[in-house]
Amino acid sequence: MTARPKAAQDCATMEEVRAGIDVVDAELVRLLVRRVGYIDRAATLKAPLNLPARIDWRVEEVVAKVRQTALEHGLDPALAETLWRPLIDWSIALEEERLSADPAP
Repeated sequence: MTARPKAAQDCATMEEVRAGIDVVDAELVRLLVRRVGYIDRAATLKAPLNLPARIDWRVEEVVAKVRQTALEHGLDPALAETLWRPLIDWSIALEEERLSADPAP
């Protein structure tokens, strides 16, 4: 098991900073894998309902929630939105792929 990295403010060397960033990056990848699982499930549930992959009101709801969460945690909401919109677009493309591959019964 890897030792837990120091908190950012406690890092005294670039090696410690890089180790912390590597841990955060690995956590982000694991979270993205979980998110993709939900995208796959959404496609499965949407197919028999004939729902489209892109539901505009939901896209804007997700962005608003992400911006609010960013604000609450001290991250620039504009940065969060800039990161999330391509993630949402990628997710919708994945859903469209899944929906076209698995037509509703």
